[in-house]
Amino acid sequence: MQQFSIFLIKLIFVSLFFFSCSKEPEIEPPVIVKPATTEYLKFKLNSANQLTISQIEKNSYSINTTGGDPYITTEGISKMLHQDSVVLTFEYKSSGEIDKPQIFFGPSISESRSVFGNAIPASSMWKNYSLNLVKARKDFSWGKQDDFIRFDFGTKSGINIEIRNIYFRSMNQAEKEIYDKEEEQIIRDEAIKEALDAYLKQRFSSSITEVKVSRTEITVTGEYSGEGKFSLCEVFPNDTLVTTTQFKNKIALDNSSFRITLPRVIAKNGINYDRLLSRWVIVKESGNNELLASHARYADVIEPTQSMPPGILTSKKGLGGFFINQFVSDLDELGITSITINILITGMIYTTPGVNRVSHTYGGKTYYMSTDYLKHIDEALKLAASKNIVVAAIILVQKAAECADPEIGRILQHPDFTSEGIYTMPNMTTDEGVNCYAAALDFLASRYNRPDNAYGRIHKWIMHNEVDAGLSWTNMGRKPMLNYLDTYLRSMRICHNISRQYDEHSEIMGSFTHSWVEPVELYSSKELLTMLQQFCNLEGDFQWGVAYHPYPQDLNEPKTWLDGKAIFTPHSPLVTFKNLEVIDDWIKKPENSYKGSVKRTLWLSENGTNSRTYETKDLKEQAAGFAYAWKKLANLDGIDAIQWHNWIDNRVEYGLRIGLRRFPDDETDPGGRKPVWYAYQAAGTDREAEVFEPYKSIIGISNWSEIMHYISP
Repeated sequence: MQQFSIFLIKLIFVSLFFFSCSKEPEIEPPVIVKPATTEYLKFKLNSANQLTISQIEKNSYSINTTGGDPYITTEGISKMLHQDSVVLTFEYKSSGEIDKPQIFFGPSISESRSVFGNAIPASSMWKNYSLNLVKARKDFSWGKQDDFIRFDFGTKSGINIEIRNIYFRSMNQAEKEIYDKEEEQIIRDEAIKEALDAYLKQRFSSSITEVKVSRTEITVTGEYSGEGKFSLCEVFPNDTLVTTTQFKNKIALDNSSFRITLPRVIAKNGINYDRLLSRWVIVKESGNNELLASHARYADVIEPTQSMPPGILTSKKGLGGFFINQFVSDLDELGITSITINILITGMIYTTPGVNRVSHTYGGKTYYMSTDYLKHIDEALKLAASKNIVVAAIILVQKAAECADPEIGRILQHPDFTSEGIYTMPNMTTDEGVNCYAAALDFLASRYNRPDNAYGRIHKWIMHNEVDAGLSWTNMGRKPMLNYLDTYLRSMRICHNISRQYDEHSEIMGSFTHSWVEPVELYSSKELLTMLQQFCNLEGDFQWGVAYHPYPQDLNEPKTWLDGKAIFTPHSPLVTFKNLEVIDDWIKKPENSYKGSVKRTLWLSENGTNSRTYETKDLKEQAAGFAYAWKKLANLDGIDAIQWHNWIDNRVEYGLRIGLRRFPDDETDPGGRKPVWYAYQAAGTDREAEVFEPYKSIIGISNWSEIMHYISP
């Protein structure tokens, strides 16, 4: 199997390219084709990897998967494929679900020339399966004589598969309608992208200089210049600012300098809408339309309802994905001062009352929160609070099919969500979606920001997961970068504005993989961070931070100092443990600071090195990888903390052993401390030099100063 990048290991198989997939009903009549023009694909039997295969009939095969990466290539096609033959179709039986089928387009086999399909369900009877590859065929210029595909049968061993009559056909009517609808959406998205790009480049002569939110009022201050009729307009979270030509809630401006005070809460489509969540913009009448005359501005000042002390880090050592278990003494023994904790808001919130649910009213609507779900969060956060540990909550929104309440799934799944997604971008396209999302955040902020710490404390909010791998981890479909970021920024702003009511020190953090200038899926970390800063420069800054995941280039390989794509320039493809100097340099630049003067918080919020096995050599290399990373970050004052992931080896990490402890069900030493545990314990103490000493020879250095580098321009 090819070496994994960070997001591939974590996903195993997540779609890299746009496609639509349909599973045809079992009894649907087969597509009629002319036998003379149909070429059935034939497997090249000697190309099998981690599977056994035998040919049953001319176009029929029996396959048994024998490992976690089963694949086989086809023979090359005998002639150029017709341009309309874009749907890969076959019949199959399978003893188990094929979780993530993946198609590689030869003759050049690479991850960048592949697509993924929906899971192929288990079936004891013959079923049809189809995968629309119209875009892949075009993007990869595939379909010439001798071109072939590699078919990867998911990630599971021990599945028995029969497959027959594999061929390409044209789209049927239903598929054509889906494709046309998707193409129309692409055109709309492109128009929004172009408008956003123009908006960011525009230099307006009018501006809003401050938006202040008190407990009952909103005060907007600004000035306009020029001839004509100008108005102050409100932009709701579900508005598309840059393509709006008719604004609501307009207030005519008759003085070039203005200071307007408005009620904070208004009635809006049956909701008591809190204008804390709005942006404000100056517009100018132009015929029958209204044109932007300023950049929009979010709330600058939010009056808190109470006083909360800031969370103070006393060291850089933290744990990622914390949960209560038999090893909680590690918090003290390892000297942990920060943790992250996952919160699935869609595992908590319901639209109806029920057993063990507590009500929460927001915007005049009442929602119901599961106390069973909250119990585990309460326990973890109360323990952290008792030890003055700083906590970051990772806010995740499940796709509709996995939500505890299907109605919540309908409300909160983004309308453009596609099957590639593990989690969804919250739906902020409707009043209903905005209010539900805000209600969940308001409940969490009010519960976990109390002066008495009755339920524990959340200090920081990591918004969603690895947004540069947005198709996988925060999905709203295949979108241009600016469209995606504009939506993500709205999610960040909603959380920031709500949480700041309860805690004036609350901080929002963006979550990113180890990509830097090299995109992962669609986007790269650096381009998102750069444009996020630009939006804030124009629309009013807020105190956001960075939650970065600088795993080694290959998660299997703990020797991160070998990472070829991690180089010491601002244009490095990746930022891993090897070249942490790059992101340290970025975070400390004035142009990337909060309001140009305050360094933004930078946590390495999810990362670890792997032990391939529990053999001595592999365990030492894992510990050496950590020692290397620690010596780096300890000398880089732009990095505030590291949260090690995993705390304990996890069977669902697809063979990785990146924990500080062994598998809890390990036969010889269940949950046992690995050498990396002792290295982590010693880090930052007077035992560090002694414990780290043996790892120099593994890294190939005689002095730790050898690993530090300057960043060249």
